[in-house]
Amino acid sequence: MTSGIIQALPTFHLLLGLLLSSLTLAFLMRIVLTWYPQVNLNKGFWLVLTLPTEPVLKITRKFIAPIGGVDVTPVIWVGLISLVRELLVGQQGLISQILLNTQAIS
Repeated sequence: MTSGIIQALPTFHLLLGLLLSSLTLAFLMRIVLTWYPQVNLNKGFWLVLTLPTEPVLKITRKFIAPIGGVDVTPVIWVGLISLVRELLVGQQGLISQILLNTQAIS
């Protein structure tokens, strides 16, 4: 059982890194789109950004009000996701270190 987990770890590491990077990029694009309020996020290509980010932002907006009329929730999520990414799959991340140790043992 442990051997199967160790064999799947590189794939999990890669997929988790890609997922977290994609989410960071999506939230960064949402930050940029706040500068263009005339863009309708419910039509066309923008749905690709809206569908994964809006549910999280909607919940967060209940707890964090806009500051000076500016929605800061995407900025908060970029920071949180970046932190989690570094802690798990960054150079010194937990999963990265486990991978290095298993490679050194084998």
